[in-house]
Amino acid sequence: MVQLRIWDLPTRLFHWGLVLCVSGLVITGNVGGNAMIWHFRLGYAVLTLLLFRIVWGFMGGHWSRWAQLPLSPARVWAYLNGRHNTTDFAGHNPLGSWSVVVFLVILLLQVSTGLISDDEIANMGPLSSLVSGQWVTWATSWHKGWGKIILLLLVFLHLLALGWYRWRKNLSLVPAMWHGNKSLPNQVPPSVDHLHSRAWALALLLISFMAVFGLVSLGN
Repeated sequence: MVQLRIWDLPTRLFHWGLVLCVSGLVITGNVGGNAMIWHFRLGYAVLTLLLFRIVWGFMGGHWSRWAQLPLSPARVWAYLNGRHNTTDFAGHNPLGSWSVVVFLVILLLQVSTGLISDDEIANMGPLSSLVSGQWVTWATSWHKGWGKIILLLLVFLHLLALGWYRWRKNLSLVPAMWHGNKSLPNQVPPSVDHLHSRAWALALLLISFMAVFGLVSLGN
C-alpha cells in the first residue's frame, strides 16, 4: 500500500468549516430571536467559503480540482456496476462527486436567497431592498421552506453514505478528511500541499471575505 496526500489542508479546513457553519445555521435559524444575528454572520461565512472553494477547484491540490470529479454518466454507470479500480477514484467517486456539486449549488442558492429574504417581522436580508417584492417573497419562501428541507435531506444522505461505506464496505472516509492521506494499492498523482500553496489559499480566502463584505455593503 502507498500512503499519499489526497486532500490538501485548505480543502480539509473548508470542509470542516462548512460543517460547523451549516450546523450553526440550522440551530440559529430554528432558535430565531437574537440568534438570528449569528445566523446572518454564519451565512456570510458560508458564502465566503463557497467562493473560496469554487476558485480553489481550479487552483488547489490535484484531487480537489473540478477536473478530477468523475461526473460523466458513463463513469457513474460504470461505478454503480463495479467496473472500476480501487485507485480510479482516489478522491471522490462519481456518486460522491455529484453529491459535492449538488451540495454546493444548494448551499449557494440558500445563501443567495437569504441575502434577499424578509420575514416581515425583525429579520431582513441585507440586499432585500435592491430587488422587487416578488423576488423577496419567493426567496423568503424558498429559504425557509424547500431550500431548508433539501439541505437537511442532503446532510442526512451524506451521513447515511458515510455509514454505509463504513459498515458495508469496511471503508472509513472520514479519517482522510482529517489528516489528508489515503493508503492506496497503486501510485496516483498526490495533491500538492506545501506552505506556498497554503499561502495562496489564505490569500484567496481573504479575497473571498472582502468580496462578500463588499456585496453585503451594497445594501447599506
